[in-house]
Amino acid sequence: MSEPAPEPEATRRDADVTESSRANRGWWDRNADEYQIEHGTFLGDDRFVWGPEGLDEVEAELLGPAEDLKGKDVLEIGAGAAQCSRWLAAQGARPVALDLSHRQLQHALRIGGAFPLVCADAGALPFADGSFDLACSAYGALPFVADPVLVLKEVRRVLRPGGRFVFSVTHPIRWAFPDEPGPEGLTVSASYFDRTPYVEVDEGGQAVYVEHHRTLGDRVRDIAAAGFRLVDVAEPEWPVWNTSEWGGWSPLRGNLIPGTAIFVCARD
Repeated sequence: MSEPAPEPEATRRDADVTESSRANRGWWDRNADEYQIEHGTFLGDDRFVWGPEGLDEVEAELLGPAEDLKGKDVLEIGAGAAQCSRWLAAQGARPVALDLSHRQLQHALRIGGAFPLVCADAGALPFADGSFDLACSAYGALPFVADPVLVLKEVRRVLRPGGRFVFSVTHPIRWAFPDEPGPEGLTVSASYFDRTPYVEVDEGGQAVYVEHHRTLGDRVRDIAAAGFRLVDVAEPEWPVWNTSEWGGWSPLRGNLIPGTAIFVCARD
């Protein structure tokens, strides 16, 4: 009987665009099944949830009123099992669900939905200029890419004038705290200003997972550099009804520090 593969080692080191994309494609392909088992009930099959706090687009209307989505072409980036796209389709929109991970999109196929699924890198979107009215990304792509401006420019390219891109990411302040849901996660343990990526490496030193940190100011500058106009930044508060834990997210931490940042961007 073969020995199980050793657990990856966590470190902080540089990781470029190519290494980050390769590592994260592999990680999501390997972990998609476990992710959907663990979080599928919370996410639902056809809900549009912006993050672990449970903020729902039905209430938030960050893409606009639900009744205005009918007939809109919408690109979901980092769609996973396409739960958000399924909700958009139910509002009469025409979504396209894009993800780097083939295995995640197989889960989208398993659940079903009459809209296109596209396996591609967010830094090289396979669509013509001005193909979409709206774009959205709930924790998709942006936390995992080495060059967020490249992704933002690609999104702006495929949006029509007057379009909107809304994306959620880990709130930058969380990088200063340990990724723990309990009291041990309430003490600052790292510099907020340290942008060195979090990287998990295998026994040969090859990256198998990469996550990139940007400060709040970095995110704002990236949005401006890509040619977007920043309309709003939402920081969801932890709701009373949500008693679940998700990684480092928890009611304890969520009542004290923000866990998610949502950026609303306009393409003028």
